[in-house]
Amino acid sequence: MAAGWLASAAPLLAQSPEGPQDAAAKHQQRIEELDADLKGSTAEQQRLAAEIANLKGDRAKLNAALLDTAQKVRDVENKLDASEQRLLQLGREASDIRESLDARRSVLAEVLGGLVRLGRRPPPALLVRPDDALQSVRSAMLLGAVLPELKAETELLASELAAQERVRQETARERDALAELKDSLAGERRRTAALIDERQKSLEAGEAALVSERQRADVLAAEASNVRDLLARVETEIAASRKAAEAARASQNKAPQGPADRLAALQDPGRLTPGIPFIDAKGLLPLPAGGTVLKAFGAEDGYGGQEKGVSFGTRVEAQVAAPSDGWVVYAGPFRSYGQLLIINAGGGYHILLAGMDKITVELGQFVLSGEPVAVMGQGPQLVSSVGLGTAQPILYVEFRKDGISIDPTPWWATSESEKARG
Repeated sequence: MAAGWLASAAPLLAQSPEGPQDAAAKHQQRIEELDADLKGSTAEQQRLAAEIANLKGDRAKLNAALLDTAQKVRDVENKLDASEQRLLQLGREASDIRESLDARRSVLAEVLGGLVRLGRRPPPALLVRPDDALQSVRSAMLLGAVLPELKAETELLASELAAQERVRQETARERDALAELKDSLAGERRRTAALIDERQKSLEAGEAALVSERQRADVLAAEASNVRDLLARVETEIAASRKAAEAARASQNKAPQGPADRLAALQDPGRLTPGIPFIDAKGLLPLPAGGTVLKAFGAEDGYGGQEKGVSFGTRVEAQVAAPSDGWVVYAGPFRSYGQLLIINAGGGYHILLAGMDKITVELGQFVLSGEPVAVMGQGPQLVSSVGLGTAQPILYVEFRKDGISIDPTPWWATSESEKARG
């Protein structure tokens, strides 16, 4: 029986707690190889080019493709977050197992060493050598004392090593899944970029005038003392923003809509005005990006005041989408906000988005709820993010009604099926 325990324990002890490192290195190499292929294959480029060609001139189809791809990007980003969290948990579990094994290594060595010695010099049988009866009794007493302890330790060791192997296999599978998700995300981002390029090309008719408008907006931004002042000036002095503000006001004069009409309006990717009034969109708007809330509306801002918006911690280079339908009345840098995007949602409501690395829409442009409008960078870009104690990108979102900050919480969708999308 002792020999059986020894035989089962020996191969387990031979396994090093550091064994999974080689496998992890191989998985990491695979991930890096996939990450390096950012431009995609020639076949993929040709497929994207053909798809874009089929969408040229059809605004509704282009918008539908953008919304669909934006949702796929968000889904993959969420899956990546979950996969990375699972890998962190598996890493902690593997570390705990290694610590347990290391802590009991000396005890296990002593117990197994004692059994090996007994196995090499077994106690003599009483009937064969009665003169060694005392030695036989002593050996039997020693075996009786050692074997129960050895059995318990061996069973615990086998259990922990089995757990270690399970963690190793789960980690390998998770790393494979993570690599595939990253590859999928890269592909969806390439498709999004191609669709955005085509969307913006369709707006190039007034490109020369738009350049002048952007320059004028930059001057006004430098002169404005705060966001309220900036809004008042761009919506009166910048032609594109003024037209957008006028369109936003006009959109509120729609006849009352029934539930069926509202649903149809929200599902029309070719719409040129908000599907429903902003006030009626409570509980329907999608969050502009995946992530966690770092500071909520109304929380202490660290300067004796309260937060006027919500700060989200996002993934590196996360996609940012418009929460609601509306018109872009400002897109560019502004004081401590960094890159600032302001959407006029109509009815006196404005949505402010800040902290992005790149804005992908233009002044005066009408955007749909869920449509990609910006991309986050590698880390925090807001001056106010210094006190948040994180190195991840931070997206700041603020809702305003007639220039006054309001709590955006009632507008966020409570489930995927309720989100207002084209």
